[in-house]
Amino acid sequence: MESYKFTVPVQIRMSDLDPFVHVNNGAQCHYFDLGRSAYLEKVLQNPVDWKTVNMVLVHISMDFKRPVLFADEIVCDSKVYELGVRSFKMQQQIRDMHTGEIKTVCRSAVCRFDRQTLASMPLSDEQVRLIREFEGIETL
Repeated sequence: MESYKFTVPVQIRMSDLDPFVHVNNGAQCHYFDLGRSAYLEKVLQNPVDWKTVNMVLVHISMDFKRPVLFADEIVCDSKVYELGVRSFKMQQQIRDMHTGEIKTVCRSAVCRFDRQTLASMPLSDEQVRLIREFEGIETL
């Protein structure tokens, strides 16, 4: 199993289910959003303020390995595995908290974003330092 330093529990709701009684793929995107937001709050040591947030999701891909069912008790594991000048890459997974079975794997890219100019901007030195320290990433 991959090494993750951050995990958040996920509550499955009935409205997350599709006609096959699996958790809908779109609902799983929300689970990854939850994990990503909670990760950023923990690592950057600041609550996400949705009126001023300066991070934007610029890429996402998901591999659905096993169906997520209503009775499953799941968690979302999250980590940053690559830091760039303006962005970072994350890997996340939805996993059964009891068996460890990986249900879905997600890779994404998050970019720092200037809300006034609507353009990307470099990650702050503090953001880079905090992510490096948390993940043990030594260089850009």
